[in-house]
Amino acid sequence: MKYAHVSGRAVTAAVTTTALLALAGCGGSGESAPAANAPASLKVAGVTVKKDAELHAALPDAVKKSGTVRVATDVPYAPFEMFVTEGEKELTGLDYDLGQAIGARLGVKFAFTPQKFDGIVPAIQAGKFDVAMSAMTDNKERQAVVDFVDYSVSGSGIMVVKGNPEKITTLDDLCGKKVAVQAATNQLDLLKEHQKACGKAGAGEIGIQTFPKDSDAQLALRADKVVAQVLTKPAAGWTAKTADGGSAFEVVDDPAASGGYNASPNGIAVSKKLPELTDAIQKALQSLIDDGAATKIFEKYGVASIAVEEATRNAAVD
Repeated sequence: MKYAHVSGRAVTAAVTTTALLALAGCGGSGESAPAANAPASLKVAGVTVKKDAELHAALPDAVKKSGTVRVATDVPYAPFEMFVTEGEKELTGLDYDLGQAIGARLGVKFAFTPQKFDGIVPAIQAGKFDVAMSAMTDNKERQAVVDFVDYSVSGSGIMVVKGNPEKITTLDDLCGKKVAVQAATNQLDLLKEHQKACGKAGAGEIGIQTFPKDSDAQLALRADKVVAQVLTKPAAGWTAKTADGGSAFEVVDDPAASGGYNASPNGIAVSKKLPELTDAIQKALQSLIDDGAATKIFEKYGVASIAVEEATRNAAVD
């Protein structure tokens, strides 16, 4: 999985003048033609989302005129953004569905266009896109060039075989046991850091087993060579929901870390040139949280635990 070592996508937001000029000088697939009027309602994740006329009226004039919000996304990154069928263009995923729901509430179309992740923020700055929905980590560096509407908080999670035979409930329960993790990841660092706590508790060190890929670690868990796998919590939730039809694994939900360990906010990045759009998206998202539609979308992808109860703006403080 691309960027599997981070809870959200944490590539730097630094942009060179040359890159900006290059982006400003090209149209490309991010340009959207004026769209037909959006439908008065749309069904997303089994929920019908209706247009809010007041929120629509608050949109920037250019967005109301085009009927479209141009959205950049880097595909695939399960469960946030995926292709319905490999090799085809149709998209699905948490970000895609949430974007369609927000668009329906605002009465416009959220038109997603694939874009390499490290080029997304420069493309927004250059005016090629209005927003990005791509599991992007909200951090202070990025806040200098885009605004965020935060919709999830995610970090590292623990996945075990279905039924949780070892009764693992927290990181402490991994002490003295063999645990699978992908090499060179934040999750490996998390386990190494927890060795001190294991030592203080006299419970024995975690038997860390590293693997080149998450899928290799998953095979070790299937074969009972380890008692658990540590990976990003969204990836754990999606794998538990989809592997063998949901019968192979389950995710440990530690009440002290509902979004995962070392969790950070993920947000919708919006151009600083469009403050009215940021405000409208925040209000639309909050309305979807309040009426339960957002919960249904998160549940569809097995990641209800990373959802937020309040649509905050620029939540990252470090």
